[in-house]
Amino acid sequence: MRLRTKLKYITGAVLCFLTLGLVVPENPVVPVTGATAADWNQHSFWYEPWGSSGVHKGIDIFGATGTPVVSSTVGLVLYSGQFSKGGNVVVVLGPKWRFHYYAHLESRDVVFGTWLTRSEQLGTLGTSGNAVGKQPHLHYSILSLVPLPWLATADSQGWKRMFYIDPAGRFG
Repeated sequence: MRLRTKLKYITGAVLCFLTLGLVVPENPVVPVTGATAADWNQHSFWYEPWGSSGVHKGIDIFGATGTPVVSSTVGLVLYSGQFSKGGNVVVVLGPKWRFHYYAHLESRDVVFGTWLTRSEQLGTLGTSGNAVGKQPHLHYSILSLVPLPWLATADSQGWKRMFYIDPAGRFG
């Protein structure tokens, strides 16, 4: 087979793979077991000022220490470890090429490469990272690899909004 033909097949396969990632439905669930909209501040997404990051790029879902934290969507665990601010964190690549970031966990129950189904436990609620000494909660963010320019604003760090999605209105 000629190189040109091989490149066409490879390009086609890559495009199919990328397109498939965009069309898989998310159908997200609240990632803290038993939590409802009353367990987070509806106005905390993109709240400013917010510590050294300037803007709060997610929501904090409150609950009791040790409450199960579940995967909001299906996805692949790309990271399970520690970050200084987030403490125990898990990062999942889900449908539509979006990273789901779960931070301040007490425990992590998954490792790199784990495939998660929606509602599968990935850890427990805690106060790790810069949440030490505060009320137990999950910091949950969704970061899109595909820019969504219509979400950008003229506000402080507003151009970054095209990559961050407010999780609060997405749970069905």
